Amino acid sequence: MDLPIVVGVDGSESALRAVDWAADEAALRGLPLRLVYASLWERYEGSRPAEDLGRPSEEERVEDVVAAAARRAGRRRADAKISTEVLPEEPEYALVRESRGAALLVTGTRGRGGLAGALLGSVSLTVAGHAHCPMIVVRGDQDDQGDRARPGQHARVVVGVGDTPAAPETMRFAFEEARRRGAVLDAVRAWRCPAHETTDHPQLAGEPARLHEQHAVDALETALKEAPDDVVVRRRTLEGHARTVLVGASRDADLLILGARRRPRHFGLQLGRVAHRVLHHSDCPVAVVPEPV
Repeated sequence: MDLPIVVGVDGSESALRAVDWAADEAALRGLPLRLVYASLWERYEGSRPAEDLGRPSEEERVEDVVAAAARRAGRRRADAKISTEVLPEEPEYALVRESRGAALLVTGTRGRGGLAGALLGSVSLTVAGHAHCPMIVVRGDQDDQGDRARPGQHARVVVGVGDTPAAPETMRFAFEEARRRGAVLDAVRAWRCPAHETTDHPQLAGEPARLHEQHAVDALETALKEAPDDVVVRRRTLEGHARTVLVGASRDADLLILGARRRPRHFGLQLGRVAHRVLHHSDCPVAVVPEPV
C-alpha cells in the first residue's frame, strides 16, 4: 500500500497553498493525499475559539475547513485520491505522529493568525525538527496564484552540502527529486576563510582561501559520488555563510533540500542555525530530510 502525502491544514491561505503544492506532488508521485486538521481550541498562531452564539460551533467550523481544503485539492487535481482526518490534539504532536506513516509531510509557513510573508510559524518549525519522513515547508511569493508552485516550474532543484560527512538519505532524496521533475540538481557548498587565517604576506595572501575552497570542492565530490547518470548535476562552491548562500540559491528554484540530523531520544529542537535561516527566508519550498546520527 502506497504511503500518502500528508498535509497539515487549518484554513489559512498559507495552508491552502500547501494543499495546492501537495496535490501537484501527489500527482507527480502517483500517491494518495491525506489532509489533516489538528487543534486543541486553536490556541496556536493567534486564533481563538468561537464564543458568540451566532457563530458556527468549533466542530462545524473545523469540518468546513477540511471540506474546503479537500474541494480545493480536487479542483487542482481531479484524479487525486483524497482522504481527510480531524484530530483533537496539539498540531505539532499530531503531525509528527502522522509523519511515521507518510511518504512526505507538507505544511505552509504560518497558521491563520500569522502575517503573510512573516517568519515561519511555531508549528511548522517544531514539526520540521522532529518529522520522521521528509517534510516540505511551502514557501514563496505570497502573491502567487498557485501556478508557480507546480513541481518543475523552474527545472532546478538545490541541495545544500554541509560540513558533516555525506548524508546519504538527503542525497538520495535530492537525486530522486531532480529526476522526478526533469530538473538540474545544483549541489551547493558554502565556504569561508576565517579572519584569523588571513595573511598580509604577498606570496601567501591567497593560500588560506584556496585551501578552504578546495575543502568545499572535495566535500561536494564525496557527497555526489553516488550521483546517477540520468541526473544532470552542477557543482557550486560559493564563498559566504551557508545560511546566506543557500537563501540566495533558493531564488528561481523549485525546491531547496537540506538534511537534518536526528538524535534518538532527544526531544529538544534539532534544527541548526542554517536550517532555521533557510526555513524562515527561502524563496522556494524547502525540504528537510531526516538523517540518523
